Amino acid sequence: MTALLAALVTGLGAAGTAQAATVDTSASYVLVNRGSGKAVEVQNASTADGAKVVQFTDRGGANQQWQLVRATGVLAQAHTAGRVKDAGNTVQFSWPGVYFEGRVSGTGVGIVLNDSAADYDVQIDGTTVATLVTPGNTTHWINGLSNSTHTVRLVKRNDTPWDTSAFGGFVAAPGGAVLSKPAARNRQIEFIGDSLTVGYGNLSTSRTCTSDQLKRNTNSDVSYGALTARQLNADYQINGYSGLGMVRNYNGGRSDVTYRTFYDRALLNVSGDVWQNPGAWRPQVVVINLGTNDFSTAVNPGEPWTPESLAAGYRSAYGDFIQKLRTRYGADTTIVAVGAGQYSAHVQQVVKARNDAGDSRVRHWLLDDSGLDFLGCDWHYSARDDRLIADRLTSFIGGLPTRW
Repeated sequence: MTALLAALVTGLGAAGTAQAATVDTSASYVLVNRGSGKAVEVQNASTADGAKVVQFTDRGGANQQWQLVRATGVLAQAHTAGRVKDAGNTVQFSWPGVYFEGRVSGTGVGIVLNDSAADYDVQIDGTTVATLVTPGNTTHWINGLSNSTHTVRLVKRNDTPWDTSAFGGFVAAPGGAVLSKPAARNRQIEFIGDSLTVGYGNLSTSRTCTSDQLKRNTNSDVSYGALTARQLNADYQINGYSGLGMVRNYNGGRSDVTYRTFYDRALLNVSGDVWQNPGAWRPQVVVINLGTNDFSTAVNPGEPWTPESLAAGYRSAYGDFIQKLRTRYGADTTIVAVGAGQYSAHVQQVVKARNDAGDSRVRHWLLDDSGLDFLGCDWHYSARDDRLIADRLTSFIGGLPTRW
């Protein structure tokens, strides 16, 4: 029953007989407005999505018979492939790049959000129509649409691991309706990495950024992972966490945690949280790009590493992490281990060990940085760099035996 019907109906009867306590969801009902005494019907007996609902004299017609369906929450009306926690009226999430896709009819759509930390893009029919900067607890409306069926996409732009974001679904403007959600794509890709995978500062026009400039100029939706997935028409997850490494974080910081501490979580700021895979997430390709933070700075005095032990620890943890992914996703998932700069040789050793042990679906991909300008904040990839990397990665994945 739509919000319009809920507003119209204040009395309920089954074939004209009041139901005092319980409702049989297998029965058909006539919905009668107590004020007007008229029944709710679909105008002109239409069976189309988004057909107009009006009041009319109770005639017992089929277009005046309603079945009550128990509400099933946000995920019943919006498609997402992201790591989310279903809280009934909302879904909660933390990772960057999480997106929700829906369909509405009518002239407007509301986006229900509770987030005072992250930024979002709203896209209607493939075009970005609004950027929401730390929107807070609100329903943001996009009005003035043509009176037709529209696709709507909400995507989280940046990484806010210290905060929990909440999405409460899409709402149709008066006279419209939220329609059945888009189908999931047949292909799935998971991206695992650090700030380079997040899209850290990739929209910036300067390598020097304030904290606020960094937040506003980070957009995971135009990171190399998101672009690669869209080129391959795949659903995706961007499970990136800035500053963290496989065994050592940037410049030796936060020695009590690493990327692997957080990988299993849906809510990054909730210690011990574990994402509950609904069973639909079985990526054919997983791309790992971890190592920049492990090796980009020299080992500092007081760290529990020497250059040799760091390299050995990195390779050991990387091998264990690949085995974890293999156990989780099965033998048919291709794991792409990205190598770049000074950690590429270590990644190659890990891949060779897996291949020698009989796992041929672990592949090394050398990230070619030729032509990259690193004009993002703090010498990260620019949006242009992300496009170049995505083109190269798309070509590489296209040559893999993914059975797509």
